[in-house]
Amino acid sequence: MISYIRGELTDIQDDKVIVDVGGVGYGVYMTPKAMAKLPSIGKEVKIHTYLNVREDAMQLFGFLSKDDLQVFRLLLGVSGIGPKGGLGILSALSADDLRFAVMASDAKAISAAPGIGKKTAEKLIIELKDKLKVEDMLEHASGSVDGNEMDLGGGSAESEAVQALTALGYGSTEALKAVRRVQGKETMQVEELLKAALKQMMI
Repeated sequence: MISYIRGELTDIQDDKVIVDVGGVGYGVYMTPKAMAKLPSIGKEVKIHTYLNVREDAMQLFGFLSKDDLQVFRLLLGVSGIGPKGGLGILSALSADDLRFAVMASDAKAISAAPGIGKKTAEKLIIELKDKLKVEDMLEHASGSVDGNEMDLGGGSAESEAVQALTALGYGSTEALKAVRRVQGKETMQVEELLKAALKQMMI
């Protein structure tokens, strides 16, 4: 298996890039979002890859982070979703957006991906509910919100929930209000807060 490739970026095409590694040009399929983050032609790149072997072809699918690659692998484990379908989902949703959609059972958001219907989206949610962990999303959340430190009680569930929401693109004020609206007198875990806050923000 080819875990990653490192080499000179020589070409960027519609759906893939070409990376020269020791004089061999590797074609790697990537999402448009990922390709937009690559350096200019001639620069060195490192791309985490998944090798898909078929009877008539060998295809490399590439990602800029191990997290994206891990989520892609999980998507391939869902019946009815192949490599192109998995890449399409990650073109429409980031890895964290997908975690949120699965956690909130938002089939509509997932079915917005090209080639993914409502039934497939619902099946994906059922099969990945216990595999896409919110804790993974929290690891990527910054310790600050919108560039400003917020005093929410250190590593409290409330603080982590707000940080997770802002890491997904929600405004810090909007996220904080949503979390505090749903936080009752009883102590809630981070995942419970996120689920409830997300429902509030979708109303």
